[in-house]
Amino acid sequence: MTKVAVDLGTTATGEPAEMDLEELLSTRLLVQGNSGSGKSHLFRRILEQSAGWVQQAIIDPEGDFVSFSDRFGHVVVDADRTPAELARIATRIRQHRASVVLNLEGLDAEVQMNCAAAFLNGLFDADRHHWFPMLIAVDEAQIFAPAIAGEVGDEARRISLGAMTNLMCRGRKRGLAGMIATQRLAKLAKNVAAEASNFLMGRTFLDIDMARAADLLGMDRRQAERFRDLEPGHFVALGPALSRKPIPLRIGPVETAGRSGRPVLMALPEASPAEMADLIFTAGADEPVALPAPVRREPAVATRELLERVSAPRFAAPAPLEDEPEEDEETLAERQERIDSIFTELMADPEAAFRPVQTLYQDFLTHCRLKRLSPGALDLAGFRRKLALARAGVGADGEDEAWTEVVARSEELPEDMQGVYLLLAKAARDAEPCPGDEVLARAYGSHSPSRGRFLLTWMAERGYIAAETDFRGNRVVTIAGNNWRTGAGSAKPRGPAAAPRLRRVK
Repeated sequence: MTKVAVDLGTTATGEPAEMDLEELLSTRLLVQGNSGSGKSHLFRRILEQSAGWVQQAIIDPEGDFVSFSDRFGHVVVDADRTPAELARIATRIRQHRASVVLNLEGLDAEVQMNCAAAFLNGLFDADRHHWFPMLIAVDEAQIFAPAIAGEVGDEARRISLGAMTNLMCRGRKRGLAGMIATQRLAKLAKNVAAEASNFLMGRTFLDIDMARAADLLGMDRRQAERFRDLEPGHFVALGPALSRKPIPLRIGPVETAGRSGRPVLMALPEASPAEMADLIFTAGADEPVALPAPVRREPAVATRELLERVSAPRFAAPAPLEDEPEEDEETLAERQERIDSIFTELMADPEAAFRPVQTLYQDFLTHCRLKRLSPGALDLAGFRRKLALARAGVGADGEDEAWTEVVARSEELPEDMQGVYLLLAKAARDAEPCPGDEVLARAYGSHSPSRGRFLLTWMAERGYIAAETDFRGNRVVTIAGNNWRTGAGSAKPRGPAAAPRLRRVK
């Protein structure tokens, strides 16, 4: 069998430094080095050299590897999705052998851990028929497999550590090969690091990390001092895919570039203290006084579109029965009235606010057939929007020009968030107290108040709203574009949670 060698660069003697890709897939890789040692450059070199040979998934906490999309065709998966969405996407990725970058940029550590865990578990739980070889690169692995709990919650650490342990311990039988990088070995969980058989150790300064690196490479404590003297981009390699004895390597150049890099000194601006104070404390002519209309940093790819990219045909409604009445036999108003009556029947169930959309839609199709109404009268996308508005207790009809603009702006959001946004807009327009976390979560279809807080943060980061807290701890939300502002409202209910009534939405 032909050996596939990944060109890493050169050895200390000037000979080519190569890594056996097939051996790597069986034995996994651990990269260690302090910040600035060249870990990300090394990762980029390995991934670039192997992109044409093996399917890849890159867990990217800083958004440094999204450039692989343009150069190598990787699909960028923005991680601000639900765990179920990420798991479904991961399943499709394994099924269709798509190389991807999971972009976790902008999320706090605990959310990054939960998103990465859901994604890795989706890859791990794929059907046996889809266990194709796949290289999983995890940068800053100490975030996802910390040795101690630290600042994140115990539940997030447990879920993330379990997913990383599955990747490194049990992933080989499922075709998953872990390639992890960390700044400090002491911060990385030992049961995760211990499963790697190949090592690339870069510059390290702390004694505890040098001692652990020396132990992994089979070096004595005196030789461990050499890790302090390594230059950026220089590593010591050992393992069945690299070398049978420790050898120093110099990593070669890369084709793509990340967003981060080594800091470069530049001259400070020439301005007097008075001029600088004026620049700081006086608003510039180009600064907006009011809250600007929302502008997305980058067009977020909808889950449905992302699934289509890695697979796939879109959802198609069941074909109508042959004996169903033709569409021209009933007027548009009559058909809409019958749809509304079916929808009202479904929403009469108090648990409908929390049942999955797909389940409710199947019930809706069943009711349509029982009433001899074409199932295609309301497709899944239209049903999602109607359900979101009903859960939020608001309507979509524009009462005036300003409300029409708000409704149009809501259509830029994911379908299940549109009702929540309109609920906030209605409260802001009428100067009512800001809805609490439980009310927002229920409007989204969740029992968890933390989901309500997440929705506010998600929309605020993308410029749709601005959320503030007054001195009493009450929340005030401003709607971007027209500056409607809610009254001060408590995030937590003072009494029994007040939930919006599910009503008929036209």
